[in-house]
Amino acid sequence: MRIRRILAAVIATAALAGLGLAGAATATAQGAPSYVTPSQCTQGGGTPDLVANLCKGGTHNGERVD
Repeated sequence: MRIRRILAAVIATAALAGLGLAGAATATAQGAPSYVTPSQCTQGGGTPDLVANLCKGGTHNGERVD
């Protein structure tokens, strides 16, 4: 019985640690602003709109142009 309790505690701790790391990585990725250069926008198949500072179309559609 004692081994089962210890094993359950280890598994629960590992699972919670894994969720914490995944949540931290997701929060970091979502919080970072995305900027592309006009040439990156064009290479991705889009058109840089320098008035609105956005890439329109292509793989970088809606990302800010810097």
